[in-house]
Amino acid sequence: MSPQSYDTLIIGAGFGGIYQLQSLLHLHTQHTHTQNKPLSVHLLDEAPSPGGTWYWNKYPGAMSDTESYIYRYSWDKADLLTYPWPRHYLKQPDVLAYLEHIVRKHDLRRYMRFNLRLKGAVWDGGDGVWRATVVGVRRGVDARGEEVEVEAEKELITARYIVTALGLLSKKYFPDMKGMEGFGGKICHTAAWKGDIELRDKRVGVVGTGSTGVQVVTEIAKSVKSLTVFQRRAQYSVPSGDGPVDPEHRARLNKNYEAIMAQLQDSALAFGFAESTVRYESVPEPEREKIFEALWAQGNGFRFMFGGFCDIATSHVANEAACNFIRKKIGQIVKDPEKARLLKPTDRYARRPLCDGGYYEQFNRDNVHIVDVAKNPLSHFTEKALVTTDGKEHELDVVIFATGFDGVEGSYTKLHIRGVGGKTLNEHWTQNGPTSYLGVSVANFPNLFLVTGPQGPFCNVPPILETHVRFITYLIGQAESSRRAAAKVGRGGAAGCVIEAAAESEKEWVETCERTAAGSLFKETASWIFGRNIAGKREALRFYFGGLRNYNLVLKEVIEGELKGFKPLLQEGRGNKMGARL
Repeated sequence: MSPQSYDTLIIGAGFGGIYQLQSLLHLHTQHTHTQNKPLSVHLLDEAPSPGGTWYWNKYPGAMSDTESYIYRYSWDKADLLTYPWPRHYLKQPDVLAYLEHIVRKHDLRRYMRFNLRLKGAVWDGGDGVWRATVVGVRRGVDARGEEVEVEAEKELITARYIVTALGLLSKKYFPDMKGMEGFGGKICHTAAWKGDIELRDKRVGVVGTGSTGVQVVTEIAKSVKSLTVFQRRAQYSVPSGDGPVDPEHRARLNKNYEAIMAQLQDSALAFGFAESTVRYESVPEPEREKIFEALWAQGNGFRFMFGGFCDIATSHVANEAACNFIRKKIGQIVKDPEKARLLKPTDRYARRPLCDGGYYEQFNRDNVHIVDVAKNPLSHFTEKALVTTDGKEHELDVVIFATGFDGVEGSYTKLHIRGVGGKTLNEHWTQNGPTSYLGVSVANFPNLFLVTGPQGPFCNVPPILETHVRFITYLIGQAESSRRAAAKVGRGGAAGCVIEAAAESEKEWVETCERTAAGSLFKETASWIFGRNIAGKREALRFYFGGLRNYNLVLKEVIEGELKGFKPLLQEGRGNKMGARL
């Protein structure tokens, strides 16, 4: 079978991949220096339909921790004003329906294919293309009624550009425990939720109390026979502030949407609130408690951490004050002293801040129990129970693993992407952990672009996805201009016609990221942000902590410096300075 050929191949049909497809399909209308002919663009995803992480994460209570009015695309201005969102936070079905709506509205489905998995890609420098291998994915049910999948037919695809939009949290972390195969009940990971699992009146165990575990517990506690929460590390969580959206509130937002979306790009975290510039210790002591109380009442984890004081994530004094406030709230909410003790965290408040719809309140139910697996770790399964190392058997009908993800680079570990010289992306990342230039490009991997790759900004996801997509689209436009310039002078090959980060630039960007993270208390806690959630995973900085506003200034400098940090391109004339806002 001869390979199919496209200008650009996009992997992933979530928030990032959908916008990347729409953006590249309109590249010829966005920049006067590009060709009049549209690029041929094709998108693949191994899921059966669009949605990305919001397709897979169908577990009970799945919810965005970003308010509804900004958890959406800014580029469809008419849709911002008309698409309904009746509550302040979106549940998984709401987000999935929104993404499906965008795909339908912009007629993007005809450029997509599903149930296809990228296995690998090899850079052909002579022809200036990637040669990719994809396989079909077939899903079914085995004799026990368990879902299974097999890889089927193989396809070859060539493309000048590959854009991976795999998501920060896509590869699930599923601990392999002794006796799993012999357990007589149901076992499921939240990122591979089985729609036929019945929880009502069942004895349910939830392993993990990160964001996903908090959401699951909050949702199912009221309907299960018993709920046993296996907690390794207690979490700081604040109310979300969810509730119905008042029509007058929606009208005010609609009136100011353009300014709201511009403010996201001109802020550090892009969560829609004004980030505080006030140091904790500069505020008189009686006022500090009032600020914490107001933040608690208003809701949202990021607002609580960054909206009242500017130094909770950097000052030990401010951080401990926030910790004590949340611990006090836990003690006030949870009536059982032993449950309250176990639920009060003892480490720093320095992970991605959580919010919930009544998590701690669930532990006032008689049917909800908590097991400290830091003290007595999980040991193995029997036919009827999950056993801890103290020998106690916790008899269960369903065990839900809310154990999170192999974040950032985890999505790439099974992909054999070979760049210049034959080295794979995983080999490139072996020594120092995952690295990139600006979170979008990797040295020695020409024309490969990563949406939210390593060392991208730590902020609200949709705004940084849009920034990355616009920048990648611009880079591809520049490469296309260079191809035309080479054709005019009869020059063949890929030299001077590809986008490739310089190795030194990648190294310097990682050093910049290290400097922005210096002094952050996030470095003192164990979380997926630094790769500390999985035993054996290399600890490394995976984000740029300088904020989205400063990141946009960096991109502006790169563009105005004629792609500073990238290897030189042939010029068709002076390059477009990309006056459009990133």
